[in-house]
Amino acid sequence: MDFLNLRLFIYSINSIGTGASILSAFQDLPSIPWPSNSKLVKQLQIISVLQWVITFLVMGAACTLLLLYMFCTDCWAIAALYIAWLVFDWNTPEKGGRRSEWVRNWTVWKHFRDYFPIRLIKTHTLLPSRNYIFGYHPHGIFCFGAFCNFGTEATGFSKKFPGIRPHLATLSGNFRLPLLRDYLLSGGICPVNRKAIDYILSKSGTGNAVVIVVGGAAESLDCTPGKNVVTLKSRKGFVKLALQQGADLVPVYSFGENEVYKQIIFEEGSWGRNLQKKFQKIMGFAPCLFHGCGMFSANTWGIVPYSMSINTVVGEPITVPKIENPTQEEIDQYHDLYIHSLIKLFEKYKTKFGLRDMDTLEVR
Repeated sequence: MDFLNLRLFIYSINSIGTGASILSAFQDLPSIPWPSNSKLVKQLQIISVLQWVITFLVMGAACTLLLLYMFCTDCWAIAALYIAWLVFDWNTPEKGGRRSEWVRNWTVWKHFRDYFPIRLIKTHTLLPSRNYIFGYHPHGIFCFGAFCNFGTEATGFSKKFPGIRPHLATLSGNFRLPLLRDYLLSGGICPVNRKAIDYILSKSGTGNAVVIVVGGAAESLDCTPGKNVVTLKSRKGFVKLALQQGADLVPVYSFGENEVYKQIIFEEGSWGRNLQKKFQKIMGFAPCLFHGCGMFSANTWGIVPYSMSINTVVGEPITVPKIENPTQEEIDQYHDLYIHSLIKLFEKYKTKFGLRDMDTLEVR
């Protein structure tokens, strides 16, 4: 940098003095390349999404290995204290969890939201005097819409549905992994098991909404751009839970969830699909062969999802009576009502969010 440029730079800081002026001063220097504000914001968005993907994929295993390693070092006391805390806090996930409004309102989630972007669409008012089970469709690869809308406040859930507390349900195994469990709990996320859901719907008062990704891992194997498929015909456990607790059923469909990654789909009966199903049966989740784009270019392959809009539509609640021991006929009746309501929701909003009139929702 020559002497004249240095004097101009110092003068601009002293004469104006704001953070924006300092950035402008850097941009005015011909000898220093400086990214534009829009590029900086885009990189922040990519980093915010990437940290969640990496968290989902490796945080649990990495923290477990780190904890074991710490026992072999001078930091063993810290590891021992955390293990003691883990034992003491073991049942918290199944007793309503431990949400943190501070974590749910982190700025990083707003960058996460804006990358796609993700929007939450309210169609009906939900009464705080009732409890609800939201059925979320489709699963996608990482359930970006479900996490952003119900595991954070980035899309303003509490403002759109005042008095309603969302509890996104995920694999119970995640809550056995150190640090990952605490991270998930802070977002109001709970295990997708009978004990945890019963507790929320029966012992935490009213105004609770348990969000269940009904299709689960099996549905993730069919997610690919342009495909609208949900695994639902044989999934009736959530309906039985709703009847036993008297919780209203609410269909939720995320348009665009399947568009953010490209996946290799193995046909039913093929060796690839059979291998995926066996892994799913053992581990609880299915290994998908997918790719997105690179961190620095949309034209390269990577694990960053493609920047495609995700529009999550919360449908009309189905009023469900409380029946402690519902018959199979009653379960089937409300299951059919739910499927009909989900298809109706899809048909009503599909063209608004980029689908064609001829596109249909396939229920498997």
